[in-house]
Amino acid sequence: MEIKYLDPGIEQFISRLDETTTAKLIHTIDLLERFGHALRMPHSKKIDEHLFELRLTGRQNVRVFYTFHQKTIVLLHGCIKKSQRIPEKELDTARRKRMGLA
Repeated sequence: MEIKYLDPGIEQFISRLDETTTAKLIHTIDLLERFGHALRMPHSKKIDEHLFELRLTGRQNVRVFYTFHQKTIVLLHGCIKKSQRIPEKELDTARRKRMGLA
């Protein structure tokens, strides 16, 4: 499947990560592109009916939210996770961006 970045914000988020984390994230995005809907834990997790997260653990725990739109995977929003739960603010941002696709 093809990967698209919704806006420059997600690319900027990725470019600000440390080098090792960026490399791991690019690898995980490649897995998503290759496996699409079939990508599961530990790399991907379903949040709700239309929202998913790419999961990266390590020095920085990174989450990149994405959705499937037509025949494309759209990367919506990214954040560094600092607690057990994903902050509701980050989920709201990803959901709002996803709604803009409809």
